[in-house]
Amino acid sequence: MTEVHSPGRDAPLVDVAGLAAKLDQFATERDWAQFHSPKNLVMALTGEVGELNEIFQWMSEEASVKAGSDPQTAQAVQDELADVLLYLVRLSSVLGVDLNAAVQQKLRSNELRYPADKVRGSSRKAQSNDTNVAPGANPK
Repeated sequence: MTEVHSPGRDAPLVDVAGLAAKLDQFATERDWAQFHSPKNLVMALTGEVGELNEIFQWMSEEASVKAGSDPQTAQAVQDELADVLLYLVRLSSVLGVDLNAAVQQKLRSNELRYPADKVRGSSRKAQSNDTNVAPGANPK
């Protein structure tokens, strides 16, 4: 019988090593690595996020919840999510960023910044110690 374990504090949450290697091989076989500068990859990633955004642009909230399973939008959603992931993993690989370490650090930071007992049910974004900042505000 297989045991189910909850991930510990330092257990890997993101393992993209195989995908990163496959993307590197894909680019190398086509001599495309020369085009995969961080700037170009960020621009491509932004374009793919824009294509994902376009699918949802004029949807109602209700339709957006069903977009991943609706036969009219599911394939496009899957394709664009895959494109976003592929460019994100390629970018992290080119930059030498360990996505697992980055995600673990960011989750720890968010746990401190947004204590569940203080922010439960609120969509407000914290700024320093101020939780009265509008969602999406850019704290400096």
